Amino acid sequence: MWALLFALAACAPAAGTGLGALGDSVLNFSLPTTTEAWLSTPAPQSSPVQPPVGKDNGTTGQQVRLRVVKKKKIITRKRKKIVRPGPTETADAARNHKVPKEQKPDCPPLGLESLRVSDSQFEASSSQSFGLGPHRGRLNLQSGLEDGDLYDGAWCAEQQDAEPWLQVDAGRVTRFSGVITQGRNSIWRYDWVMSYKVQFSNDSRSWWGSRNLSSGVDAIFTANSDQETPVLNLLPERQVARYIRLLPQTWLEGGAACLRAEILACPVSDPNGLYPEASALGSSDPLDFQHHDYKAMRKLMKQVNEQCPNITRIYNIGKSHQGLKLYVMEMSDHPGEHELGEPEVRYVAGMHGNEVLGRELLLLLMQFLCREFLRGDPRVTRLLTEMRLHLLPSMNPDGHEVAYRKGSELVGWAEGRWTFQGIDLNHNFADLNTPLWTAEDDGLVPDTVPNHHLPLPTYYTLPNATVAPETWAVIEWMQRIPFVLSANLHGGELVVSYPYDMTRTPWEARELTPTPDEAVFRWLSTVYAGTNQAMQKPDRRPCHNQDFSLNGNVINGADWHTVPGSMNDFSYLHTNCFEVTIELSCDKFPHESELPQEWENNKDALLTYLEQVRMGITGVVRDKDTELGIADAVIAVDGINHDVTTAWGGDYWRLLTPGDYVVTASAEGYHSVSRNCRVTFEEGPVPCNFHLTKTPKQRLRELLAAGAKVPPDLRRRLERLRKPRD
Repeated sequence: MWALLFALAACAPAAGTGLGALGDSVLNFSLPTTTEAWLSTPAPQSSPVQPPVGKDNGTTGQQVRLRVVKKKKIITRKRKKIVRPGPTETADAARNHKVPKEQKPDCPPLGLESLRVSDSQFEASSSQSFGLGPHRGRLNLQSGLEDGDLYDGAWCAEQQDAEPWLQVDAGRVTRFSGVITQGRNSIWRYDWVMSYKVQFSNDSRSWWGSRNLSSGVDAIFTANSDQETPVLNLLPERQVARYIRLLPQTWLEGGAACLRAEILACPVSDPNGLYPEASALGSSDPLDFQHHDYKAMRKLMKQVNEQCPNITRIYNIGKSHQGLKLYVMEMSDHPGEHELGEPEVRYVAGMHGNEVLGRELLLLLMQFLCREFLRGDPRVTRLLTEMRLHLLPSMNPDGHEVAYRKGSELVGWAEGRWTFQGIDLNHNFADLNTPLWTAEDDGLVPDTVPNHHLPLPTYYTLPNATVAPETWAVIEWMQRIPFVLSANLHGGELVVSYPYDMTRTPWEARELTPTPDEAVFRWLSTVYAGTNQAMQKPDRRPCHNQDFSLNGNVINGADWHTVPGSMNDFSYLHTNCFEVTIELSCDKFPHESELPQEWENNKDALLTYLEQVRMGITGVVRDKDTELGIADAVIAVDGINHDVTTAWGGDYWRLLTPGDYVVTASAEGYHSVSRNCRVTFEEGPVPCNFHLTKTPKQRLRELLAAGAKVPPDLRRRLERLRKPRD
């Protein structure tokens, strides 16, 4: 008899699908006898269950009351009552589940954050609104900026939901190994779950819980103590099932049961073919698909250089605050020299240290270009013979080392973003927008103030200016090399943004602020977005709270959010370079297993974007008498209030969309020359060369400086100029 009763008590937690049937119930069994007994089994202190009123047995544990009454059998179940504890109770939330001091994810993520798990695979007991629905319960999901934004940053159960749960369908039988949770991302609310249970099912009807190995009761896992820090809990034992359910037990007092999560799960073979084949995350390219810390990155770059010594060169442009070198891989058929007429192009990644996909894509790109050049691939051969490519995979190596140590699932949304000094590099370049716009408002552009190559403000060069060494290194790099085209690679969204990044109206957080080259920037952005596989998926859902696919996955940076001192704006206003920002993935730090697919998503887009440097006109501005190139000659296009200048050999490149243009070349001491240049849809760039003639004053200066006599024709011309006019 007693064996039977103990067996019934042990089976009780697995009965039913609701939280009240999972070990937190008080069960009354009445059997034909006059004996009455109480049996108590230990329960975690975090459980909000309270003992029956008037039956205090001196414990706070789970109670199973056996009352035996002659010739009568009654079974009743008392539901759990949730008590929201204060912060002091958090430490007791998982007394029966000992969490190791350091845990490391073993299985890869199921794909909640990377959107491989679709919205339809989520279910919940309740939701406060659609914007707080179960599909929002994804790790690192970001909310909108406005109070009550339709798409908020978590799943949140209704306040009156006494037994909340969030459920994920893996789509096939899977071996679950762990759970990572966060609180609700919001600037208006503070909500996070402090403890939870985990259940599993194969049919979404019959459920069993994750048990503590020592006590055999349902494990209660310690969750979060703030909104953002990811907390990992590995299961006591891996569980093979199709469905997993998280059941919040306690949450912040005064808040709601809100969470974001990622599920760790290893694939299980399906020999019977009961489930459809999972989409393969792979690539046919034999590349090094893994995350690289600083040492491994340097080693890989050296290997590429040794494999392709004739087309590669490694150099560094400076050091980080911690002394890590900013290495650049140069790839060209003549590395180390600027060839006349050959444009310079760059890719920059790792400006934010925790946005690591761009870093890995550039390491993969250099491997791919080396391998394909050796194989004679015509597309790659043309790229490397017609341009000089510079790849900076890690602009912020200090921040990346911080993120790398935490790992892809545990670094969170912001940790490692900044430099060691706490500087956001994308706000650290000189603000040249404000002085340009002020001069435009005063009517000084372009006669008094140029519309290009604006100088650094005095305040920016002072010894006490807050300018990171990484920023200075990139500025000096820009000034040394006549870059024409660039892109800086970020993560956390799927969109391409283009200048201006700063709103023209100072108090506006968002405002469409186009450059004079709006058409070119939209073309460049659309080319990348249109060839990126992830951006082009017709059924893809938004990463966070904005659906950029409605506008072709491109946006003016200032119309998204204002960024004073961005690298895009600085490149455009201080140099000849046209630069955009590419947000590569919803997940800033994708798991290593997802890198092959991310490479396939971006490979063609990376190559196609580089090829856009051929769009527009190119040429050499020469002295008509000597045929020598003229450095710093200004190339102006009628109707576009932004000029470019020639490099030291007199060569230039001007990106333009197809059309007819009147182009003027001018230089100090020379007569200006204008000509018509037509840009077609055919393969470019279109040649547009200039020969300039020195002015008489310039010829005189040069002759006098050389100690030569003034020629008669020049002397007569100067005399005519000196005669007073009638």
